[in-house]
Amino acid sequence: MGAVLGDVLGFAAAVAISPLPIIALILVLATPRGSLNGVVFTVGWVLGLSALGAVMLAVASPSGASTHNHPATWVGALKLALGLLLVFFGARQWHRRPRDPSQAQLPKWMGAIDNLAPVKLFGLGLALAALNAKNAPLTIAAAATIGSAGLPVGQQIASLAIFVVIATLGLLVPLGVFLLGGEKAKATLGNWKDWAAQHNVAVMAVLFFVLGLKLLGDGIGILTS
Repeated sequence: MGAVLGDVLGFAAAVAISPLPIIALILVLATPRGSLNGVVFTVGWVLGLSALGAVMLAVASPSGASTHNHPATWVGALKLALGLLLVFFGARQWHRRPRDPSQAQLPKWMGAIDNLAPVKLFGLGLALAALNAKNAPLTIAAAATIGSAGLPVGQQIASLAIFVVIATLGLLVPLGVFLLGGEKAKATLGNWKDWAAQHNVAVMAVLFFVLGLKLLGDGIGILTS
């Protein structure tokens, strides 16, 4: 289990420091019912990651993801495909990054966060975790790694839970600052939001490219062994 956690920590960290969900949470915290809305958004995020990971584990277990404690061929093919996808995302993000970070613009949908009810904020958190084209491949790759390690079911669930907790730290930290930081929290979170907005594209481009190359290497290693 320790070796598996070592393999998935990089994926969890990449999900955790994904700037857009962090920016979205900070904007949610600035709404009139910021505390409630922030918790609801974060719960949606946690359930989204958990559901996607659980589905992948459910697929992997009966599909023979592990053969004699070695990942099955289809797991290698999946990692190869995910690696290619992440490298593509990374290259595209890097190409599209603004030459002047101060000119970076947030997605238009973020302008509507102030008007969203808690139920819709829950759905937004869930979607950013499970349906986002950038975070979903990382979660799928982590769950595939766990499912192909030949671990007992209990250890698979524990490994996925640890992945989800680490992947949620990027939201738990600003949420904790808001709930415990008093008046100074608003200025602190505002500075974090501005930095994340300016460097979002470059940060994700580097992460995707590095993790994509890792998945390519893992996939090739499984397919050729």
